[in-house]
Amino acid sequence: MSLEIYNTMSRSKETFEPMEPGKVNMYVCGPTVYDYIHIGNARPVIFFDVVRRYLEAVGYEVNYIVNFTDVDDKLIRKAEQLGTTVPEVAERFIAAFNEDIAGLGVRKATLNPRVTGNIDEIIAFVQGLVDKGLAYESEGDVYFRTLKFPGYGKLSHQNMEELQFGIRIEVGDRKENPQDFVLWKGAKPGEIYWDSPWGQGRPGWHIECSAMARKYLGDTLDIHGGGHDLQFPHHECEIAQSESLTGEPLARYWMHNGFININNEKMSKSLGNGVIVHDLLKAIKPAAIRYFMLSAHYRSPLNFSDDTIAQAENSVERIANCRSNLEHRLAALGTSDCLDAAIAAEEPAPAEKGLRAVRKTGEAELDAKLDALAQQFIAKMDDDFNTPDAITAVFDTVAEANLYLQRPVVSAQAVHSLLDLLLAMDEVLGLLPAQEEGAGLLDEEIDRLIEERTQARKAKNWARADEIRDTLAEQGIVLEDTPQGIRWRRK
Repeated sequence: MSLEIYNTMSRSKETFEPMEPGKVNMYVCGPTVYDYIHIGNARPVIFFDVVRRYLEAVGYEVNYIVNFTDVDDKLIRKAEQLGTTVPEVAERFIAAFNEDIAGLGVRKATLNPRVTGNIDEIIAFVQGLVDKGLAYESEGDVYFRTLKFPGYGKLSHQNMEELQFGIRIEVGDRKENPQDFVLWKGAKPGEIYWDSPWGQGRPGWHIECSAMARKYLGDTLDIHGGGHDLQFPHHECEIAQSESLTGEPLARYWMHNGFININNEKMSKSLGNGVIVHDLLKAIKPAAIRYFMLSAHYRSPLNFSDDTIAQAENSVERIANCRSNLEHRLAALGTSDCLDAAIAAEEPAPAEKGLRAVRKTGEAELDAKLDALAQQFIAKMDDDFNTPDAITAVFDTVAEANLYLQRPVVSAQAVHSLLDLLLAMDEVLGLLPAQEEGAGLLDEEIDRLIEERTQARKAKNWARADEIRDTLAEQGIVLEDTPQGIRWRRK
């Protein structure tokens, strides 16, 4: 089965075929860095991270660009409120964004270009539109003539009359038509500005992405992504200005994720129900946040509540426990040169590792099950990145692993294979908590205390044994008796 992507432009699933075989150029609209990101901002950050991970897992080389809008009306207002400068506001919240996405297990983009680092390219882009008669200057502002682009509205599937009511900028006498949108904004007194052929000013919102996408990825992208709310006006305007200048499609596949509601209500400033990721990470394990985001199909709405987060935390713990069980059983089995050699003999070649090459266990029935689980995961991800069903494949793998570990005698090779498959799936989804997450005591200290507790129990020193148990419990360490001895895990 080949990868199918739901293309917002065609409103249908299409077989994915990049411009260049084996390579994917992908642009996702990034944050306007005037504040901390909220939970709604985090959904595209996490989802498109998974898209990028999966493409890489199945062999693509991905050039993944996420921009920073570091000059905008919102940054100007924030700088005034804080009594500082726009660049200082941007630096503060870019650092906060990078800290938050690292906490969420999101891998850094190939590049995070900034508007302020690409002003020359933006001015040249606007000038090219002016030269073609597609844009015009009016009192220091430059506007795009939407009537010159017959396809305006083709992404959001709206007509021109409907669109004029959703345009982000004000309708004034300076524009030839209400639907015309700003490319370059003349600076007001005291505002940050750059010199241009039309006077001092700064870029409009839409032009920045068109210019940076073209600079770093070319005239046509393989995938352009963002939240559902960006279809209009942002992406619609990007298409108009880019395709008018280049004569080429801006993107082959358009992807948009759905909204997040808070306790079944739309998240909005007026309701005061926004959830800030910076604060959320202090209360909830990052893996649970990722699980929550991936528990519904990316195009569907998602409801954030105490119940959904509690369910996510329980689910992540179940997956983490399976990993710990597999690793514990391997440690109990021990290794030898002969065993290592046997496992190495079954090791796939580097190009064959991962989901598409499940290492053989030496047991025909188990091999068939693991291969079927890997193919189940791939089939669901190939079906427009169906993460909820892909997670089902993860839990089916967990169930198979737990069943196998109930055997009194197991094969190290089989345990390795089960663990490898679980980790290969997680390489895409990122649901396993970092093993050092929540660490207080070091692993060596925990092992020492467990050994001391074991000796205390043998000596019938129950008070000391209970004291050690309580100390470990306070640190979030759970002890479990197994046929292979006491094992521990972090909550």
